[in-house]
Amino acid sequence: MTATVMPAVARSRADLAGLLSSGRTPVVLVPTMGALHEGHATLMRAARERAGVDGVVVVSIFVNPLQFGAGEDLDRYPRTFDTDLEMAATEGVDVVFAPVVAELYPDGVPHEGEPSQAVTVQPGPLGDVLDGASRPGHFRGVLTVVAKLFGLVRPDLAVFGEKDYQQLTLIRRMVSDLCLGIEIVGAPTDREADGLARSSRNRYLDEEQRQQAATLSRALRAAQGRASYGVAAARWAAMSVIKEEPGVELDYLALTDPGLGELPDFPEAGTEGRILVAARVGTTRLIDNMTLQF
Repeated sequence: MTATVMPAVARSRADLAGLLSSGRTPVVLVPTMGALHEGHATLMRAARERAGVDGVVVVSIFVNPLQFGAGEDLDRYPRTFDTDLEMAATEGVDVVFAPVVAELYPDGVPHEGEPSQAVTVQPGPLGDVLDGASRPGHFRGVLTVVAKLFGLVRPDLAVFGEKDYQQLTLIRRMVSDLCLGIEIVGAPTDREADGLARSSRNRYLDEEQRQQAATLSRALRAAQGRASYGVAAARWAAMSVIKEEPGVELDYLALTDPGLGELPDFPEAGTEGRILVAARVGTTRLIDNMTLQF
């Protein structure tokens, strides 16, 4: 039996530069905040496949304080580095970049509303809707840290999960608008047997809440089943499922085109759309989305 090779761990910018100095290509990046689960494993497998035997797979593990707002779960966010490293080894990752906050924010974290000389990445209007409306400043934090990781790792491509669909859309927009020349790969959402989208936050749910949370994917599938009747019918189908579960506190339910723009009430047959949902179950905020075919 072949022994599992542990990834090299970089804790600083200098460590990372040294580990990437071999010139092997392509370099494939999977940015994460750790607390890795099977959904992350699918991203790493996709990265390993794209990198091939000659390329380098880099996984970043960094809980980014800039994307957490007041009252959010920065301190509570799970940190499981040892088991994360084991999963990375199992999936053939070459380098794990796990910096301390000062490595990415040497002048301190530029919090929203506080004076700072730091340059950050503003997401534009798309960053103020859906999750951006519920979490002001969140996508500024996401895009800023992703831009930093791109600058440090210099990947040829990067893999992100479709579960965070608005994030994926904004990262693609940033790469295009800022001419970064990085291929962005979206990997399908990985799900539990009952349809619940895998998330690091699922571990906060007790058994009853876990069952309630599965309502979200059932609602999205109900919308898929009614999409041929138009936007209102698909929305009604999803809302009907959510209203049957009082343990789910809806934040938003939105039907959009693939770029998160508006849809006509009755899209032409064959038009693709997206349905996105965010809700709280207990104190845990969950998001999910699925494609729609009209």
